[in-house]
Amino acid sequence: MKQYFTIPQAAKVCAVARSTMHRWVFAGKIKSYSTPGGHKRILPEDLKKWLQDNNMPFDINGFHNDKIKILIVDDEVSVQNYLKKILDGILIDIEVASDGFEAGKKLTQFQPGVLILDLFMPGMNGFEVCKSVKSDPKTKHIKILILSEQGTEENRNKAISSGADAFLSKPSSKKKILECVESLLRISS
Repeated sequence: MKQYFTIPQAAKVCAVARSTMHRWVFAGKIKSYSTPGGHKRILPEDLKKWLQDNNMPFDINGFHNDKIKILIVDDEVSVQNYLKKILDGILIDIEVASDGFEAGKKLTQFQPGVLILDLFMPGMNGFEVCKSVKSDPKTKHIKILILSEQGTEENRNKAISSGADAFLSKPSSKKKILECVESLLRISS
């Protein structure tokens, strides 16, 4: 998987404010690339070169231990693969689970920052997983994105009241999913 830094991640590596990194990137001082959604990504080698050229200290390798972790919980392998494919390329670790019970085991071991969750799965459904995650002091900080084919207003309201932080209907565009995940990551940091 190719590794990229988002603007907040690059700011952390450089020990500067996000707004400072944002200015540097948008002024063209640091080489960057745009995602289809218009978000900037910086290759580690470009950031390292810029830091060296400007006599700034860096520890890019140490930063890789601080990857974003996302747990995808969906009983459809095609959905798991689609989400893994579109999230590839940003600095993350991805785990998958096929139902709520498997998700429960992985939550404590993997400790994700974001949980992408289907509502209707065998065994424990997404509403129950939301309530469980948000009621546990060890996991309540995890941001939950519901991604469901059953995108009714009733399900949306029930998911949010169960603890979900965001809700998208299936199918959703790559752009919408990436924007939502990035928004949840900004909120959590």
